[in-house]
Amino acid sequence: MEKKNNTQILEQIKGGLIVSCQALSTEPLYDSYIMSKMAYAASLGGAVGIRANTVVDILAIRERVDLPIIGIIKKDYPDSDVYITPTMEEVDALAEIGCDIIAVDATNRLRPGGISFEDFFKEIRAKYPNQLFMADTSCFEEGKLALELGCDLIGTTMSGYTPYTKGTPLPDFTLMRRYKEELGATVIAEGGIWVPEQLVEAFNCGAHAAVVGTAITRPMDITKRFVKALEESK
Repeated sequence: MEKKNNTQILEQIKGGLIVSCQALSTEPLYDSYIMSKMAYAASLGGAVGIRANTVVDILAIRERVDLPIIGIIKKDYPDSDVYITPTMEEVDALAEIGCDIIAVDATNRLRPGGISFEDFFKEIRAKYPNQLFMADTSCFEEGKLALELGCDLIGTTMSGYTPYTKGTPLPDFTLMRRYKEELGATVIAEGGIWVPEQLVEAFNCGAHAAVVGTAITRPMDITKRFVKALEESK
C-alpha cells in the first residue's frame, strides 16, 4: 500500500463518512479480528475512512482496508480525566505505525502529570511536524486554541462529554457551524450522529467529513436504543 501524503488524505475523506470501529475490553465485540471485519464492511458500504483505537486494532484494520485511519489510544491515568491519546507515549505508538491521522483530546482539562493541552500539543507538534493531528474538542474556545496551535482537523467529539458541556444537544450542529464560519476550520463532525438526516445536516453546517460510530458498529447499544423505545411506548 502506497503511503498517501497529507493533502491526499484530507482530499480522500472530504465530504464522506468515517466509521468508528472500536470496542473496549468490557464490550462483546472486543477483538481486533472483529474490528477489522467491521472496518471492511464499512469500506464496502462506502466509508471514506476509519477511526480506530489501539495499535493492534489499527494494524489489523490496515490489513483489510486501504482507507485513511484516524488513530487513537484510549488509556486511563489515575491523575486525569483525559483518556483519548493522553500522553506522548500514546502519540509515539501511533506515529510509529504511520497512522494517517492521530486524534488527541483537546479539552481544557489537565492531562496526566498536570500538563495543559497547549503544552502537550506544542511538544507533539515539534516532535512530529508533518503528522496530521485531529483535536477532539468540546467547546468553541478549545477548537479556537487547537487551530491556533496548529491542529489540522477540529472535531466536535467531546461536546457533551466534559463537565462544562454536559447536557449539550447532540449532534452539536451549532459548534460545527461556528468552527466553519468563524474559524474557517477543517471540521470533523463527530458525536451523537444516529440517523442519516443528522449526517446530512452536519455537512450543511460545513463539516469536511463526519464520524459515526455507535449507530453503525455497536450492536449492543443499538439494541438498547430500540428496547428503550419499546419500553417507553408501553
